[in-house]
Amino acid sequence: MTMHPQAQAFLDYTAKNNVLPENPTLEDLRADAADYLKYAGPLSDDVHTENTYFTSPTADLHAVIYRPKNVKPNAPALVYFHGGGWVFSWTLRYAAQMSTIAAETGFVVIGINYQKAPEHPFPTPFDDCYAGLLWVAKNAERFGIDPTKIGVGGDSAGGNLAAAVALKAADTQDVTLAYQMLIYPCLDTDFQSQSYRAHETGFGLDSVGMQWCWGQYVPDAHLSNKYAVPARATAFNNVAPAIIALAEHDVLRDDGANYAVALEKAGIPVIMKEYPGMIHGFFGHGFMVEDAYNLRKWLGQQISKAVQ
Repeated sequence: MTMHPQAQAFLDYTAKNNVLPENPTLEDLRADAADYLKYAGPLSDDVHTENTYFTSPTADLHAVIYRPKNVKPNAPALVYFHGGGWVFSWTLRYAAQMSTIAAETGFVVIGINYQKAPEHPFPTPFDDCYAGLLWVAKNAERFGIDPTKIGVGGDSAGGNLAAAVALKAADTQDVTLAYQMLIYPCLDTDFQSQSYRAHETGFGLDSVGMQWCWGQYVPDAHLSNKYAVPARATAFNNVAPAIIALAEHDVLRDDGANYAVALEKAGIPVIMKEYPGMIHGFFGHGFMVEDAYNLRKWLGQQISKAVQ
């Protein structure tokens, strides 16, 4: 279908209100990305929020824990890696989404603030996220979490990191994940896919911008590494069941759809839903796009089923 009127209205609004300089610096781009926090919608009042820190192989990192006020003992958990092209944003930008999912599911949701490219290219952000998962699993009792009901999730670049973390968890058997939740993930460097060509420009995230982000994150020497580019994976033994959400008008649509096919061929359970008329990033467009809330509710329902 054509672009949803609410998605078009969002693009029109941000085109007028988020105007970049003619030759923006990285700092300009990061400031603009930070400004998008206000578009996500309100936080839930039904959670307690805790800011804390953990140690990755190269740094002490910030994490945010969203715990429902009525949380039960041995709750399930979602370890969340935020999007932003591996370059932009931080976990607090996703407070609305994470707090809502925590409140509606009874899950403890932990947002991991990993180091960013280009200052910290692959493997650093991936290593940070994997360390975050291990930290949560090791401290499950402290956090009131059932260690058998931990999953990972993320959107866009965070979806890449979640998929990669799920691959490594399967390889190492350090943690048995209950699920992986991938929201329009960037998983492949095939910039000639049908979805890249159909949405080259005019739909928010464009082809040139996505290719630039990949260039900041993955050095050429790592382009064949499945932890950098999950589409390079050729085996999926013990990989967690996948929940995949896609936007119809998104350069990354085929990344997620093709990964779903690969997982299913390997016998991994997959639940996938595509949102007609939606654009990349709509998970965070709650102030204007109703499907932002519909997606949050659907994701909550699916991860709840995954831990039953």
